[in-house]
Amino acid sequence: MPLDTLKNVFGFTDFRPGQKEIVETLMADENVLAVMPTGAGKSMCFQIPALVKGGLTIVVSPLVALMEDQVAALKLAGVAADAINSSRERPDNVAAWRRAAAGETRLLYMAPERLMTERMLAALSKLPISLFAIDEAHCVSKWGPAFRPEYEALQILKERFPGIPIAALTATADAATREDIADKLFGGEGRTFVSGFDRPNIKLSVEMRRDWKKQLLAAIGEHEGESGIVYCLSRDKTEKTANFLAENGINALPYHAGMDKADRTRHQDIFMTEPGVVVVATIAFGMGIDKPDVRFVVHTDMPGSVEAYYQEIGRAGRDGLPATAQMLYGLDDLRMRRQFIEQENASTDHKRREHKRLDALIAYCESPSCRRRALLAYFGEATEACGNCDCCLDPPEMADGTEAAQHLLSACAQTGQVFGAAHLIDILRGADTEKIRKFGHNDLSAYGKGSNISKDGWRSVVRQMVAAGLLQLDIAGHGGLSLTERGMALMQGDGEFHYRLDTVKHRPKTRSQRKAPQTEDEAPLAPREFDLLLKLKDFRLSLAQERSVPAYVIFPDRALIDMARKAPTTLEAFGQIHGVGAKKLDDLGEIFIEEIQAALTELGEF
Repeated sequence: MPLDTLKNVFGFTDFRPGQKEIVETLMADENVLAVMPTGAGKSMCFQIPALVKGGLTIVVSPLVALMEDQVAALKLAGVAADAINSSRERPDNVAAWRRAAAGETRLLYMAPERLMTERMLAALSKLPISLFAIDEAHCVSKWGPAFRPEYEALQILKERFPGIPIAALTATADAATREDIADKLFGGEGRTFVSGFDRPNIKLSVEMRRDWKKQLLAAIGEHEGESGIVYCLSRDKTEKTANFLAENGINALPYHAGMDKADRTRHQDIFMTEPGVVVVATIAFGMGIDKPDVRFVVHTDMPGSVEAYYQEIGRAGRDGLPATAQMLYGLDDLRMRRQFIEQENASTDHKRREHKRLDALIAYCESPSCRRRALLAYFGEATEACGNCDCCLDPPEMADGTEAAQHLLSACAQTGQVFGAAHLIDILRGADTEKIRKFGHNDLSAYGKGSNISKDGWRSVVRQMVAAGLLQLDIAGHGGLSLTERGMALMQGDGEFHYRLDTVKHRPKTRSQRKAPQTEDEAPLAPREFDLLLKLKDFRLSLAQERSVPAYVIFPDRALIDMARKAPTTLEAFGQIHGVGAKKLDDLGEIFIEEIQAALTELGEF
């Protein structure tokens, strides 16, 4: 029966990897924690049991926009879904509740704050609840990178609704976080499914930050006319970056928590419904964003942890087609991130854990070999070299930096271990600055010992020595450098230091730059099929705008590609298209067939 529902309602002939086992476990009334990569179909894992089991499924979702999009998509597929949230007028929320209480609704979406009121819990206890589904479940855990106190309250559901299975779903959870989620939500009594963390369609790259504005324009220029997200560390930088991109002809909009709520909502709606929009955002943007055709994510600053980074790049390429994730990274990032951790109002143990998380991200940034291998290893997953990251496509040149490192360590020691990188580099390069003369640092034995290395070269050496634990930053002050025990040993001749040469790289053509879109297992579209696809996308966009829903809610790109390839001219043939269920066949079949026939006539097919 689940497979019948999958085909008849959603138009899919089979489950994706990992989905079937989760569905069967929930059908057997067992609790489930599902860790699946973004775009792997987590929602289907609870939507199918909700429809087959009957009764009412409560879906906990963190964002209003995400709820509304999922409800719109379900309604278009003929599913009785609804939401109660703060964006709706009170009469609309009352009407939604009455439909749920009357047994007319299969899935009811709510934010945790609304669900976990005593009044709502008491009212739900009188209804035939069949399942609780908790999206973005990593927010439950203080071990995770995005803990939210309102999510932690969800742990009382197991006591208030004994016997009702709970499905917890996330794309981001290491082993400690998974254990904490399972313990809090269902006392460890359930099954955990980890479907793998690899997103092979996303090309990964990290660049040393030089002229970041120029680097950003170059990255976006590879995706002209495509949707993307640019992450910035501060609200001020977000605003300035969005203005800079707009001045350079890019359709860019800012998004951060300091904006007026109406403006934030409007910008998110534009991004979700219109093509070719770039959102420049802080981490306030993105949780639960379900836009499948985001072709690139750029970080202008280093994120806070591997989990945060993985989740943020996971917003790219949800449709399975090629996408890119690029990070710009520098020494300032290390100091600021350490500083943020130390400034947290948290326990010493929590800070230690966060520093370890940051260490893992730094190791990823400085990796001399396959980045995907380094990223997946953090989540306990082994893989071969991917062939789709900067290190695989353009392997870095390694150099023996032992002598250079010893000179730098000596300069740091001779100046009292209080100065920052810029001054130490000036000393090593033999510069004649007022600061050097003031402190008499031109008389040091280290003075001029590194004149053969450029300033950029020394910046790279310093950054990688900090990353390697030879130097440490004064995170409470102004970035002064001091020697660690390992650094002291190296200065005294014990050990070696090798580093990657940061060179300005030519950008190899990535998978995302292929002109004809394709699915993972099919050849590129023929030119005529590609022309038909473009017309179908335009038609889909006009329909989406008429109905005030994102374009992918009408049909995902994969469905349009299937239409362009098969050009169905009958309802029977259209019903075989990927993603066409019974309701969509009735509502959209004839108008899409007419559009296909008109387009083929225009293209000279008829």
